[in-house]
Amino acid sequence: MKFTLYSRSYCHLCQDMLDALQALNDPARPFSVDVIDVDADPALVARYDELVPVLFGALDEPELCHYFLDADRVGAWLARRRAAV
Repeated sequence: MKFTLYSRSYCHLCQDMLDALQALNDPARPFSVDVIDVDADPALVARYDELVPVLFGALDEPELCHYFLDADRVGAWLARRRAAV
């Protein structure tokens, strides 16, 4: 399982969301997080500029949350994915 976190290097909310997400990681059923710097791509800046951090569980699904980690929503997403395996 993999999450995608759209982020900025100087954003404390981004680091807070990454830390909170990593706290949910289960060593028995781990997930990874791809951290994408929106400032590296003008198209990403145009799309996510003021929303970062933005977290996706799957890029073909709606975002799970932005600004702050929605632990309930992320937990439900993880439960659905783990049940499907």
